[in-house]
Amino acid sequence: MPPPSAVALPPSASAPPPSGAAPLPNVAAPPSSASVPPSGAVAPSPGAAVPPPGAAAPPPSPSARFPDAAPTVGRDAPRGGAAQAPSRRPGAPAQTPTETTARLRPIPAAPEAETAAGTDVPAPRAAVPPAGPAAPRTPDPALSWSTPHDPRPRVSFGEPEGYDGLARPRPLGGRPRPQAVAAAVCLVLGVGLLTGAVTGSWLAGDSGDDGARSAYTEAGDLWHSVPVDQLFPPTLLGKGAGPGGADRTWTRVAVAPDGDCAGAFDRLLAKALDPVGCSRLLRATYTDATQSYVTTVGLLFTKADAAAMTALADRFEKQGLGRREDLMPLPYAAKDTVAAGFGAPQRASWTVSVLTDAPVVVYAVSGWADGRTVDEPEPAEEAVESGAASAPAQAGLGHEAKGLADRVERALRKNIGTPTEHPS
Repeated sequence: MPPPSAVALPPSASAPPPSGAAPLPNVAAPPSSASVPPSGAVAPSPGAAVPPPGAAAPPPSPSARFPDAAPTVGRDAPRGGAAQAPSRRPGAPAQTPTETTARLRPIPAAPEAETAAGTDVPAPRAAVPPAGPAAPRTPDPALSWSTPHDPRPRVSFGEPEGYDGLARPRPLGGRPRPQAVAAAVCLVLGVGLLTGAVTGSWLAGDSGDDGARSAYTEAGDLWHSVPVDQLFPPTLLGKGAGPGGADRTWTRVAVAPDGDCAGAFDRLLAKALDPVGCSRLLRATYTDATQSYVTTVGLLFTKADAAAMTALADRFEKQGLGRREDLMPLPYAAKDTVAAGFGAPQRASWTVSVLTDAPVVVYAVSGWADGRTVDEPEPAEEAVESGAASAPAQAGLGHEAKGLADRVERALRKNIGTPTEHPS
């Protein structure tokens, strides 16, 4: 029989089985009077005789821990509850008082189980407090970004980038420095140039009126500074200048010598032009492509200023002086040309234009090349109107005079830098 210290004690009835283990069978608890003997001694049964010292210890008496009969717990126990002695085969040796306690399923020991001091009995487990609401956690100040003397490396984010017109990245929130500098330089240069121009104009005493006066004065000198072929081109094209929008082509047949105005106008017309004076008179005679009509074009360069020319233009416009038959200009009849017979009686239509941006009076007078006389001349402004039934209007002589006068005036303006054109 093994010593009592080596006998495995059953686990406490109140201890729950380990997780995942099958429930243990019901085992009768030992009597309350039983106590654990000290190490190396066996407690005597109640009523048993105590052997004298030095005598051999008798075998232990039957008890709940060491029964002499077979266990009555399990599947072999009788249903009536009475214990029956196990049957024995004939000739089998008699049973000896040995431990017959049924072996229970081993329970794995808890890892690093604590034991009571000086005993093999496991120490009671510490009570686990019931789970409750977790206490609020405060952030660790060491993990804050604002903690001073933080030994950890700091991370900073770069500024956002945009893209310029060439898809190159640039910082947002303003122009790149090169562009800003360039804009500032351009602004300073622009202000400097403007200031210099204003200052120079003030010091020199120039103004916008002086510039206009300069062009006006230049136009008065064109009669001797511009070749005659630029003032009176040898050939002039009149696209849409004829009756019904027909094209016209005129060829120059004669150019009169430049001179004064003596004998160039009738008395009444000379009197009307006298307020502006006469500096120089230029004349040329043209014929059409069929040489059926002849037309004299004149440029009268006056001595008047812009105000006097404006006043004369207003007088012609308001009083209708340009439409009066007694104020019709005289033609230039060149010998040995188709215009040799073009005199005062052959005048059929005319026009007079007083310029205000140049000291010049432009005029033109037309007639038939065969020398026929005209009883009722008609101003070009009236002869070109739709429905005009006069002979000069039906022949297109009003278109001849007006078309040539307009194109000579255009040639004059080209030379003074004024591209203004009047419709034909």
